[in-house]
Order: sequence, then structure tokens, then C-alpha cells
Amino acid sequence: MAKDKAKITPREIKVVNIVVSAALGHDIPLEKMAATLPNTEYNPEQFPGLVIRIKEPKTSALIFSSGKIVCTGARTMTNVHESIRKIIKSLEKINVKIKEEPPVHIQNIVAAGSVGMALNLNVLAMKLENTEYEPEQFPGLVYKLPEQKATFLLFSNGKIVCTGTKSEAEVEKALDKLIENLKKAKSTEK
Repeated sequence: MAKDKAKITPREIKVVNIVVSAALGHDIPLEKMAATLPNTEYNPEQFPGLVIRIKEPKTSALIFSSGKIVCTGARTMTNVHESIRKIIKSLEKINVKIKEEPPVHIQNIVAAGSVGMALNLNVLAMKLENTEYEPEQFPGLVYKLPEQKATFLLFSNGKIVCTGTKSEAEVEKALDKLIENLKKAKSTEK
């Protein structure tokens, strides 16, 4: 019976941030954009990109004069595309016409959730490969799964954060591998 119970781990994970890049295919006059549009920050002495904050969906984007953009904060690809469309629409206000929405490339997906069990981080730091754990510096254990191209932050209460993946399917696959490895480590814990 105990063996069956170990298999049924309530797990949950959901995307909390999608980072994408895109190229608008048009030079962007950042000074004009900053002077004309609200919710923008531009300080070229400190950083060459302009930051634009979008209220709905709540996202931010870095826009470079080359037309390259990096958008962050979206939780779904629908939000990503909505944000890009809003950026294109705001560029129309300064007479920059972007003919079509550019293809977006996912750079990183951050997901957060739980593995549904308490974790002994001291034991895991010794049993699992590719870990970093310095509880005096940070309460979480960093666990890299190079074959999944994923990095997890693990906390003793079972909460997790996953980063490095580029699709929801990769997040799920990495979570499956994480739970498999945690169960192996737990079974040899005695």
C-alpha cells in the first residue's frame, strides 16, 4: 500500500512567465517613442533599449533601435501575441508602420508549483548530481537537469520553480524527471 501511495504525488505546476524575442524588421526611433508614449523608460547612457510597460496583459518589453524586442511577463502565448500587437499599435502613434506581427521565439519559460511532498534539501544535495545548496545564502536548492535543459529551485515545503525550458511540454517532461529523481533519492534515504 505504501508503494502505491508514493506513486500518487499531488503535483502542480503552471507557467508564471514567458520570455520571448522578436524582430519587428524596422528601425525604431527610441527617443521619439520615449517622448511620445506613456509607460516608457529610456536612458541610453545606462542601457541601449527602451522599456515599455503594458498594463493588460501585464507585460514589459525591451525595444532596441534595430527593431529587436524582448517581451517578458506573459503567462500564455496568447498574452505574448496580445502584447506584441499593443507594441505595434503604439508604434503607429509615432508613424512607424509594422505590416505584420513578427514571429516570436521563446527564450525561456518560468513555471512554479509543487511536487506535493516535503523535501529534505540536505539529503537531496548529497544524493542528487548537479545541485547547489547553500542555506546560509538562499533557502532553496538549485537542481539542474541538463538533459531536460531545465533548472529547478526546490524548497523544503515541496514548492518548486522551473526555468530554462522553452515549451509547456518541456516543463511537464522536466517535472516528470524531477519527481522520478526525487523518488529515487527518497527510496535510498534510510
